[in-house]
Amino acid sequence: MGRWMKEMNDKMNKIGYVFPGQGSQYVGMGRDLYEKSPAAKKVFDIADAVLGFPLSQLCFEGPEEELTLTVNAQPALLTISIACLAAFKEAAPNTFLAPSYMAGHSLGEYSALTAAGALSFETAVNLSRERGRLMYEAGLEQPGTMAAIIALDKDTLAEVCEETGAYLANMNCPGQIVISGTKEAVKTASKLARTRGAKIAVPLEVSGAFHSPLIKSAQEKLAPQIMTAEVKAPDIPVIGNTEAQILDSADSIRSELCDQVCHCVEWENTVRYLLNQGVDTFVEIGPGQVLTGMIKRIDTNAKAINIGSMEDIEALSAHLGGT
Repeated sequence: MGRWMKEMNDKMNKIGYVFPGQGSQYVGMGRDLYEKSPAAKKVFDIADAVLGFPLSQLCFEGPEEELTLTVNAQPALLTISIACLAAFKEAAPNTFLAPSYMAGHSLGEYSALTAAGALSFETAVNLSRERGRLMYEAGLEQPGTMAAIIALDKDTLAEVCEETGAYLANMNCPGQIVISGTKEAVKTASKLARTRGAKIAVPLEVSGAFHSPLIKSAQEKLAPQIMTAEVKAPDIPVIGNTEAQILDSADSIRSELCDQVCHCVEWENTVRYLLNQGVDTFVEIGPGQVLTGMIKRIDTNAKAINIGSMEDIEALSAHLGGT
């Protein structure tokens, strides 16, 4: 954090909040937030009440195999992210870094929309739980998997996918693209990608071919719930995953949340859009530093930091209070 804090002393233009997606979870996450921040504790308590089971305990104590289940990981990550944001606001009310834009990676889009006031936390945690459940069930109906392809350009990988029946799923950053599809298609595409120049293909531990047509049934079953949920225009612009454009109305948000289940996550384009709008400082809110790393790969000049614990929040708050 020291290097980033030094960079923070430079004049900032605009700040973007970004929220991580599934895969960033770990047992123990959020415990310090719950114990040290009344605002964060309130978020956990609401999640437990809305879902009807102790999600907070699952986050703090595991077991890991339960926490990593899609049905649990998605509401857990949303809850941790919103709890982190609440704790940050509470810790630095006078020096709080107000964002100009927000964005989230896959499930993180729900966190961004909640932080921007488009979804209530209660609505978001319910939808994220249903999203996780339906995506898992779709993976049982149409078994599939995903793999991260390292150091291969998009055009070449798109050709590989077309030849093998796999799909582009996450355009994360230069040199890192995730593909999705049936297990055989992803296996074949991974081998072919290596012959075309990829450095490595890393299988991902997921329960289905997310962000591909193979989980269309999840999209179809989730859509009615999204369409009837209370959604408002966001107070702060949110950049959507599917087109890397601003979601500025309830209708555009509903459409986005339906489409993104089966659509490729255009994360690199999302970050480039934010950079083009003058965002030069990114705050990743939630566990892990996955998005922080991607952002630095997209633009080495961008300032990026993760706040996922009270230690992070206290350090950043102390720094802001002294500038």
